[in-house]
Amino acid sequence: MVIIGNFGYYIAQQWLEQFSYRIALSPWIFVASGFVCLVVSLLTVFVQSWLTASENPIRSIKTE
Repeated sequence: MVIIGNFGYYIAQQWLEQFSYRIALSPWIFVASGFVCLVVSLLTVFVQSWLTASENPIRSIKTE
């Protein structure tokens, strides 16, 4: 798996060197985006769990 990752990195580097405009990518961009994804997913799970737990069980039985 590491070999594939290194090969992908090499191919991406070769492709990106063709562009005349370059930007510096900071690792914080990836950390921040991962943190935002984590917060959104945890919030979604929390809200869905809360809605399911607070639902009336009698109403659920009537629909079955």
